Amino acid sequence: LLVSKDLGKHLLEVEDLLQKHGLLEADISAQTERVQALNAAALKFSELEGYQPCDPQIICNRVNHVQTCLEELGELAGKRRKELEDSRQLWAFFQEMEEAEAWIREKEQILAAKTCGRDLSSVLTLTNKHKSMLGELGSRRALLHQSMKRGEQILAKKRFSPGGIQEKMREVRLRWKKLEEVTGLHQQRLQEALNFYQFSAETDDLVAWLQDTYRIVSSDDFGHDDYSTQALLRKHRAVVEEVEKHRAAVLALRKQLALLAPEHRQGVDVQIRVVEVEQLYGEVAEVAVLRQQWLQDALAVYRMFSEVHACEVWVDEKEQWLERMEVPEELDEVEVVQHRFESLDQEMNSVMGRILDVNQVVQQLVDGGHPSSEEVRSCQDHLNSRWNRVVELVERKKGQLSSVLKIQNYLLEC
Repeated sequence: LLVSKDLGKHLLEVEDLLQKHGLLEADISAQTERVQALNAAALKFSELEGYQPCDPQIICNRVNHVQTCLEELGELAGKRRKELEDSRQLWAFFQEMEEAEAWIREKEQILAAKTCGRDLSSVLTLTNKHKSMLGELGSRRALLHQSMKRGEQILAKKRFSPGGIQEKMREVRLRWKKLEEVTGLHQQRLQEALNFYQFSAETDDLVAWLQDTYRIVSSDDFGHDDYSTQALLRKHRAVVEEVEKHRAAVLALRKQLALLAPEHRQGVDVQIRVVEVEQLYGEVAEVAVLRQQWLQDALAVYRMFSEVHACEVWVDEKEQWLERMEVPEELDEVEVVQHRFESLDQEMNSVMGRILDVNQVVQQLVDGGHPSSEEVRSCQDHLNSRWNRVVELVERKKGQLSSVLKIQNYLLEC
């Protein structure tokens, strides 16, 4: 049993042989106690004085022979255990290699079947799964390193033929290297897909914002009075600031596109998408400028109407005063009226400046092709005609006062 060359053909068989060898060692240990007891009893016969049933030398030789056989048996048992343990280490190494190969095959199949996702959400999910796989890869790498180290130790002992061990280690190393390369390539493809879908998502968000902004800046609501138009103009200026802030994002699209993987950036759809975004941004910016001008024109119109109204109120008041006023015949009263006309001249100069400003604003609106040009022109004509009537009334009244003053002065001289 102890000189058997059967060291097992796989790990389970070696474990079974080691278990049997353990029983044999226990049996040898038990027999050792019996042999030692028998040897001690036999040696007593070699020490007898007088009658000796057997030659003492024969007894000693016999005892020594049995002891030597027992020691040789112990050495054989130790040697056998060492060989079996070495065999177990060898087959454990091969089993670890087989487990490593099976794990590598499993991951190769997973990587071969994996896609890079169809949208941003699926790519993020696959990326998280790949990160978990990278963690497994790191743990398995450490285990494989330990197994390879044990393989080197087996080779160093030179108890077994190194061919199978070296071949297996070389094969597993090659497969592991290929797995890491495939894993790296898949990670790169995932990152490229992630960059592409992030670019697409950001582009879609930008398009949605531009479309919403276009609806805002293309609104035909210009307010119904000075206050509402000013409020709209303040809001529009805030929108214009946002449009300007997004200019950098639109200009950066082509740079981001150039950084994508060739299979993504060379797609016709994505290139068309970038051009569409640029065109849409240009339209939004252009319409925003136009709306700001229209709002400013509307504000100018409402302010002009307000100014016209204020001037017409003044004109109404002066018209009524002038029409009701009777030129007095007494000199004292004439002088009072004359002083009033002097104050009126100052007011008319001020109102005249306001009316000239109104005319200038109207001309600017008409020249700019404002949609309310006809209404504005009509309002201007009406104001100018009423102003001219007031001027005529003032001149007529002044003429009457001048005539009365000449008569009064003549009478005084007489």
